[in-house]
Amino acid sequence: MSDKTTLAPGMVLARGVSRCLSSLGFAPLTEFVPVRGLRVDVIALGPKGEIWVIECKSSRSDFTSDQKWQGYLDWCDRFFWAVDPSFPAEILPGDAGLMLGDGYGAEILRMPEAAPLAAARRKAVTQGFARQAALRLARLHDPNVNLADF
Repeated sequence: MSDKTTLAPGMVLARGVSRCLSSLGFAPLTEFVPVRGLRVDVIALGPKGEIWVIECKSSRSDFTSDQKWQGYLDWCDRFFWAVDPSFPAEILPGDAGLMLGDGYGAEILRMPEAAPLAAARRKAVTQGFARQAALRLARLHDPNVNLADF
């Protein structure tokens, strides 16, 4: 990525969250689509197969305008909010996890209770994760790859 590239605040936060997750042994993937109509900011597959979803919020208005986040709960074992230090974290629901971060890293301030996925849902999410990651890698290596066969 060029130094001249300017990322949106949510993507900057997602980068820091991804770095934190990687340091914990998780494989993060940004902008994952578990099902049509939903797109999570970061999903991470853990070393034991656990699935975390992290929703990055860059401002109060970003949070208050989000009408879809509760739909993400059905696609993970643990759900987190990720915010930067200036975000008013007290407005976030307290039963979710909380990460504090910036473009360079993040830390977990609150670990949510686990809500393990059913086996069939876990398999579907894991396969979707693998497919989306593989397609992105194919595009990275060959931007003109014919993905119609996938």
